[in-house]
Amino acid sequence: MKKTFPLEVPSHKPPRVVESIKSEIRKYLKRERRKELPEGVDFWDFDCRAGKDGDSAEVIHVSEITKPVDTASQEKWDTVYVEILAKPGHRVKGAAPEAEGEA
Repeated sequence: MKKTFPLEVPSHKPPRVVESIKSEIRKYLKRERRKELPEGVDFWDFDCRAGKDGDSAEVIHVSEITKPVDTASQEKWDTVYVEILAKPGHRVKGAAPEAEGEA
């Protein structure tokens, strides 16, 4: 999803517009995560960017995807750009913890 959301909608109050944007983002993520995984893939990962527009958008983690919408609302931006691209993810096993007390 690559989309520019307007923050000022004449028929809605600003807090409702912000909540509808966040809701649309969450619904998109849920829909993408429900898609069938290709063989050899553990989960769907996401490349995310957000900002005032597509040129000034910064890379962010998927868990922080709604924070730029709040920032845009507080700083009175006209629009907020959100880009979310799904990609296959592979789990990486961490190093085994060293056993304590062995000598």
